[in-house]
Amino acid sequence: MALTVALVEDDAHYRGAFHLIVAATDSLVLVNVYARAEDALADFERGQRWDVLVMDLDLPGISGTEATRRIRDMDADQIVVVLTAFDDPPRILQAIRSGAEGYLLKNAEGDELIDYLALAAQGGAPMTPGVARSVLELLRQAAPRPRSEMPHLSPRERDVLEGLVRGLAYKEIAWELQVSIETIRGYVRTLYRKLRVHSATEAVSKALRQGWID
Repeated sequence: MALTVALVEDDAHYRGAFHLIVAATDSLVLVNVYARAEDALADFERGQRWDVLVMDLDLPGISGTEATRRIRDMDADQIVVVLTAFDDPPRILQAIRSGAEGYLLKNAEGDELIDYLALAAQGGAPMTPGVARSVLELLRQAAPRPRSEMPHLSPRERDVLEGLVRGLAYKEIAWELQVSIETIRGYVRTLYRKLRVHSATEAVSKALRQGWID
C-alpha cells in the first residue's frame, strides 16, 4: 500500500518538482499540498492525517518550525519531516526541538527523497548527510552536563530507547524485541511523555547529553 504524503511549501516551482518526484513512484501518494502552514493546521484540526507530513521552514505567516510544534502537540503520532534549503545548525536544532523526525535538504535526489520519506514512515529519523554531520557537531559542542537521573522507564521502554540511540527504525526494534510495530509506537509515545520530548531525534539527543545511554 502506498504511503500517504502531504506537503507544506510556498514555492510553486518546488511544489511542482515534488509532485513529479512522488508521481514517479508507486510507493508514495501525494494527498494534500499546501502553500501555507495555516491551511495544513486547519485540515489537521479537522482530523486529516498522513503517513508523512513534509514541511518547509521558511513560510509566510506561521513558520514551519512553529507549525511542526503545534501539530506534534496535537498528535505525537503524526510524522513530520522538514524539507528545506537551510542547513545551518540553529535552524536544524530548532526543527528537531519542535518535533521533526527528519531533516532533509531540497538538493536531495528524487530517489533519495523517496527512500528518506519511506524511512520516516517506518519510524526512522532521516537526515541528509550534511545535516547529520551538523547534528553530530552540535552534540559534540554541547556543554557537558553532569549525569542526571533517568526518568523511571520499564525494561522494555529502555530497550526501545537504546534501539533509537543505535539508529534503528521502529520496524527493526520491533523485530529485535519480537513485538509489533504498533507496540513499539506505544512505547515511543510513553518515552516522549516521560522524557518530555516531541520526537525520536530529540529523545536520542537528550539521552546522550544527559548520559542516560552510552
